Amino acid sequence: MSLKAKITEDMKTFMKEKNQLALDTVRMLRAEIKNAEIDAKAELDDAGVQKVIATAMKKRRDAADQFKAAGRDDLADKELAEAKFLSGYMPEQMSEDEVKAVVAAACEGVDTSDKKNFGKVMQAVMAKTAGKADGKLINQLVKDAFDGNN
Repeated sequence: MSLKAKITEDMKTFMKEKNQLALDTVRMLRAEIKNAEIDAKAELDDAGVQKVIATAMKKRRDAADQFKAAGRDDLADKELAEAKFLSGYMPEQMSEDEVKAVVAAACEGVDTSDKKNFGKVMQAVMAKTAGKADGKLINQLVKDAFDGNN
């Protein structure tokens, strides 16, 4: 079963269960997937759907940070709950130690004292961790490697 089909089936289940948070989140996700398909002028495969989910999760976390800064913990909690729910559709996430190992492997043979190589290392790490690790964590670990903090 494709990821899109699973999301549609889950939506039906959430309607029957009257699980409003899950239902609203899945409806929003289906709309974002549809918009991505319209933009791409093609139907998304599972990898494309996972990219849309990762983007949606990032939006929720960023919104939660902004709500917390504004003192709206109720809205921040809702956004975090939606992000956590969406993470159920993503592949299992790598631990920080696993990501550090990938960063270390990508830095081998690369002059980390030269900031020009940052993008090359980031590209290599992102290719190996696609959808399995948080971009902010990866960016921070690569920065640490270039700053000599690794």
